[in-house]
Amino acid sequence: MSIGYRDHAKQIALPPVVLGPASRRRPLRILFVHNVLAEVQQCIRELKRAHCRVSADTVSGFDQFIRLLDSKYHDVVLAKYPMHNWRGPFLTEVLSPRERRIPLIYLADKIKPEIVARLITEGAADCIDKDHFGHLPIAIRRALSENQLRQERDQSEKKLRHSEARYRALVGNLTYGMCRCGEKGNFLDVNQALVTMLGYASRKDLLAANHARNILCDPSRREQILGHSGQNGGTPLEIDWRRKDGTLLKVRLSGREVSTQGEKESFEIIVEDVTQQRRLEDHLRQQAAKDPLTGLANYRHLVEVLDTEIKRSERTSREFALLFLDLDGLKKINDTFGHLVGSQALCRLADVLCNSSRDMDTAARFGGDEFALILPETGEVPANLVAGRIADNLAHDGRKPKLTVSIGVAIYPKDGDRIDALMGAADVAVYAMKARAHAPDSHVQSAARGHRVAAGKRWTQVPGEWKDSVKKRN
Repeated sequence: MSIGYRDHAKQIALPPVVLGPASRRRPLRILFVHNVLAEVQQCIRELKRAHCRVSADTVSGFDQFIRLLDSKYHDVVLAKYPMHNWRGPFLTEVLSPRERRIPLIYLADKIKPEIVARLITEGAADCIDKDHFGHLPIAIRRALSENQLRQERDQSEKKLRHSEARYRALVGNLTYGMCRCGEKGNFLDVNQALVTMLGYASRKDLLAANHARNILCDPSRREQILGHSGQNGGTPLEIDWRRKDGTLLKVRLSGREVSTQGEKESFEIIVEDVTQQRRLEDHLRQQAAKDPLTGLANYRHLVEVLDTEIKRSERTSREFALLFLDLDGLKKINDTFGHLVGSQALCRLADVLCNSSRDMDTAARFGGDEFALILPETGEVPANLVAGRIADNLAHDGRKPKLTVSIGVAIYPKDGDRIDALMGAADVAVYAMKARAHAPDSHVQSAARGHRVAAGKRWTQVPGEWKDSVKKRN
């Protein structure tokens, strides 16, 4: 019933499945561990009602489960709890050690809260009661989103660990800069490594500089680097030092107070050049939060900003808007003009998003031709004005081929008070607008909270129509 993919260690993970009508990606692949066909069919009906394409496999025994798990690609496992006559280890014990994580959701009948807590603690993503199978699409969306965020986090941490290991290997072959300073921060002595690090011609030239003066003469910085007593050592301090040619160098300083009989108070400071390490870390952080093609925020950063806006809205009681945008006809552009022009089309939409929004807004690309825009402290009317401006600006950007965009608008908290609900509402709005745009009477009406521009014209929504159209479709 479903298309199989080998679950090898080196296999590249397929992109996440986004539930919702605007998704035109591969079907959601589900592995049911269940022995009641009627309940499996009920789950599939609930998912299809949420406009999700489903491809399902069903097993009732441990051997079948392992065979399908190894031979086919599945996005999520839905398992009956408890499963009588199950001869094998718990499902979490089978799924947890695997390199590609697959979310596990239990389907139970009047399960007790303490059992739910135990199952989730053991590794399950969620537990859905038999009487509430209508919550299954949201539970799957949340489980897949959390799994995707966890994978992105693990990849970023792996890159950071690799960069740190490489840096430590390099540091082992470096010579640290060292200097001895007087109580006013003047250099008393320096080693050759510090001379080279700061780009001076000789030790004599560097002794005349005053790089440490602003540190040792500042009480707070002095206490940080030397410690409260000035003798036990404090916390390393990172600061910018300027080389002789004027370029900035990020250095990490650690020091201690030294006292020699017959001499005035002095301090020893070890200087470590961390410029390249910090640049690499900044680059990795940007890669983890930005789309590499357009430079906009990626899906992970989009979810983080949505979470922040929801928390802020709970404090201020001010609504905000989420716009979902879908570039129309990207496949046709790729087939007709080539993928380079298709990539340029995506960048054109990204440019319009940035030019049509405020500094406080967040534009993101979270799919192939799918974009989002978060508008803080923005209601329905101004959000629709922004959507219209984006559509008009893209249609009249003066470049070929001419582009059109479909836009769906969702308002927090009216259209959803959680991230998944709000994104689902915006997703439905895009789908409703696209469906209406392709209908025979699309020149008369358009989907609520959606905008479409074609041939230099713009259609906007009929107020209050969106909810009715969604009800008819469901």
